[in-house]
Amino acid sequence: MASTHRSPFERLRTQYNDVDLVCPKCGYDDKDGEWQAATAGRTVQYRHVCPSCGAIRRRTLSLDS
Repeated sequence: MASTHRSPFERLRTQYNDVDLVCPKCGYDDKDGEWQAATAGRTVQYRHVCPSCGAIRRRTLSLDS
């Protein structure tokens, strides 16, 4: 059962983990992988490194008001 107490950022990271772990560069399906999240000021950056080819994918959210 999904927790309703998770932040919107954690829910988005979970969404990326559920649907976006296939590397667009080499096609590797990282079934056991996960996206990492980091914050810096008013941005949140999600990052996934393909264990097969090393390609790095990023998704960046800006928290501008």
